[in-house]
Amino acid sequence: MAANGPGHSRITAGCRLLLLTLLVLNFSCEACKRVTLSVPSKLEAETFVGRVNLDECLPSANIIYSSDPHFKIFKDGSVYTTDTVVLSPEKKTFTVLLSNTQKREQKNLVVLLEYQKKVLKKRHLIETVLKRAKRRWAPIPCSLQENSLGPFPMLLQQVQSDSAQNYTVYYSIRGPGVDQDPLNLFYIERDTGNLFVTRPVDREKCSSYELIAYASTPDGYSVDLPLPLEIRVEDENDNAPVFTENPYQFEVFENCGPGTTVGEVCATDADEPDTMHTRLKYTIIEQQPPSPPLFAIHPVTGVITTTSSRCDRELVDKYKLTLKVQDMNGQYFGLSTKTTCIISVGDVNDNLPIFTRTSYMTEVEENKSNVEILRLSVEDKDLINTPNWRANYTILKGNEKGNFHIVTDPKTNEGILCVVKGLNYEEARQVVLQIGVTNQAPFSGSGNSKTISMSTATVTVNVKDQDEGPECHPQMQTVHVKENTAVGKQVNGYKAYDPETRSGSGIRYQALNDPRGLFTINEATGSIQILRSLDRESNTFRQDSYNITVQAADNGGRTCTGILRIFVDDVNDNGPTILQKKVIICKTQMGSADIVAVDPDEPINGPPFEFTLPSSNERVGEGTWRLSRINDTATRISFRNDAAFGLYEIPISVRDRLGLSTTSVLNVDLCDCVVPSECRTSRTPLRGASDVSLGKWAILAMILGAALLSCILFTLICGATGTSSQTKKTFPDDLAQQNLIVSNTEAPGDDRVYCTNGLTTQNVSTGCTLGTGAKCGQESFEMMKGGHHTLESCRGGGHHTLDSCRGGHHTLDSCRGGQVEVDNCRYNYSEWQNFTQPRLGEESIRGQTLIKN
Repeated sequence: MAANGPGHSRITAGCRLLLLTLLVLNFSCEACKRVTLSVPSKLEAETFVGRVNLDECLPSANIIYSSDPHFKIFKDGSVYTTDTVVLSPEKKTFTVLLSNTQKREQKNLVVLLEYQKKVLKKRHLIETVLKRAKRRWAPIPCSLQENSLGPFPMLLQQVQSDSAQNYTVYYSIRGPGVDQDPLNLFYIERDTGNLFVTRPVDREKCSSYELIAYASTPDGYSVDLPLPLEIRVEDENDNAPVFTENPYQFEVFENCGPGTTVGEVCATDADEPDTMHTRLKYTIIEQQPPSPPLFAIHPVTGVITTTSSRCDRELVDKYKLTLKVQDMNGQYFGLSTKTTCIISVGDVNDNLPIFTRTSYMTEVEENKSNVEILRLSVEDKDLINTPNWRANYTILKGNEKGNFHIVTDPKTNEGILCVVKGLNYEEARQVVLQIGVTNQAPFSGSGNSKTISMSTATVTVNVKDQDEGPECHPQMQTVHVKENTAVGKQVNGYKAYDPETRSGSGIRYQALNDPRGLFTINEATGSIQILRSLDRESNTFRQDSYNITVQAADNGGRTCTGILRIFVDDVNDNGPTILQKKVIICKTQMGSADIVAVDPDEPINGPPFEFTLPSSNERVGEGTWRLSRINDTATRISFRNDAAFGLYEIPISVRDRLGLSTTSVLNVDLCDCVVPSECRTSRTPLRGASDVSLGKWAILAMILGAALLSCILFTLICGATGTSSQTKKTFPDDLAQQNLIVSNTEAPGDDRVYCTNGLTTQNVSTGCTLGTGAKCGQESFEMMKGGHHTLESCRGGGHHTLDSCRGGHHTLDSCRGGQVEVDNCRYNYSEWQNFTQPRLGEESIRGQTLIKN
């Protein structure tokens, strides 16, 4: 190993000294025999210095250190320099520390380096210094035949060093076979370098031996680096191939085609790989049973395949093969081994089940159910208790009414034939069944099995007669009765009969369930008698029918139960009626209304309907109202344009297709509205066109007049109060509860005074003064007449109503302090103007007169 510099050496030395100190403290140290090595005065880096015997000091040492960082010690005792070392005339020593950490043992070995001055050869006239020389010997190829017969010890080769020409050289070896297991297998002559083997070797145990040869002077100085020496053991065919298993177990399905892979065998040979000693060949020696030959083996891979499709499990279910493997590629002088291969033949469904008999006969009593009547057996050559063997039975013919059922017994594979619904002797005294059988697994045909059709058997079932009770057939019987049939009338009822005599004599009837008690049943005949009136339109008859549960019994007490369904036929006993009681017609938006009539009777007694108005009746206004047909059940009512607003009571007669009619009074509200939902005013029905009553216009006129008058009077009072003082004074802050309010909540802006009438008065000053009372009143009046918001401006655009005046912070209610309903301001502009203009003119003149006075 090359040195890394002085600094690294100092650090390494310090670490080693520290470790040595710790080891000295922990272990008891003992000194070994001192060793002296002769060396030149100068040693180059990585120079072999010599070898010390560590085994004599502490053979079990696992830690080896040198106290001098200029030297390093190997496990074999070789000492090398780490960097260049120059010896002084004095002797140089260093210590080798040997430790066994497990046994806690430690020993020190002192190495003395002595400067060498003697001349090794006389012909050297001057002092020579041994320097580190490059390796002058090379590994000599060496081989050893395993199982050699000797004689032993047997010379293998001679190891020589070029240094032997100048120095006396001693040879030594170390490694496996020398000082390692196997011990004493090799040795070398110290003076000649002859290498010997002492006994035969086995290549399969060790294929080569890695030895190390050393050349050194008598005083222990190594003249050359250690020489690796490999002794290779040449193979001999002394191992026969061996199969990995014995015996082999494989399976192949029957009827498989040629070339089907059965399995693969494998053998190993301990001899040298990739030689003739390990080149194997597989063969089949014997097949049992021998005929027909079915298998072949690949000579190199050992894969076993089929050679024929005649593998039939039902004939032979297992084959035994004797296999041989031989090395030397199967040559006669090669070594061989045998093994056994067992090949099982797997089952496939290549055999159909076959009935042991083709016909069977059995019997069963009538009306018996859920009873076993017969067992059928089959034969199947396939493997027992597998899906290829288990049978599935099917009834192919004769079970159209579902009286029979067949299942498989899982233990015996038999078919169990059962009667699940009782047979009737009177209907059929004998039933012939055809039964087929298959396997659970799908059938797989083969060359050996030519039968591919289903096996069938015929079963004849004789029905034994049995005395039985009455039969209610069909179980549900029906009868029709017209509604409104007279109470006490008898109609047909339920009929049961004796299945043996096919007659109903001797059978008694009884009603088990009559929900409403509408009928009674005759015990001897089964006919029914009506106890209560029948109305088809009532809730009693759902879907126009009524069910009674009837029980029939014979003289022996045997019974049967049936249901009598009574259908109530409709008669025309209900006239059509109008469900609507009132309709609203917005005169300006709607010209008519639709009317629908219904008839609870059947359609045959219902529409088409005929709607008519009375020919002369004051409630229809002498032709004011008209009817026009829409469809079979609806009509449309319309009015003349000159019809007055109001509520009308109009009688309308509706006639069905058979002439039955009813008259219904319809309340028609002819209203001034946009949609019917806005017509909320209740009015007295109109009896004639000249009826007069106090309407909404009169009420509105009275309210508006009172409101306008109150506002004008308040304005005059405010102006008169202002003239009592010549000094201008603003409104006091506490006028919030009076008639005027100072508008100073927002700035900047115009000062405004608000009266309780909700109309804004705009002044030049911050309020009405005493000296300008007349002017204040005049401004209030002008505002009402044509100011920022007037009553006319609320309707002037055609898009505002009195509601907008109220909702927009100005209402008539606020002017008079009361709550006045103005019917949502739903009045046209002309009516409003005609009402207010004359009154506003009069009030204006009257107000000016009062102000002047």
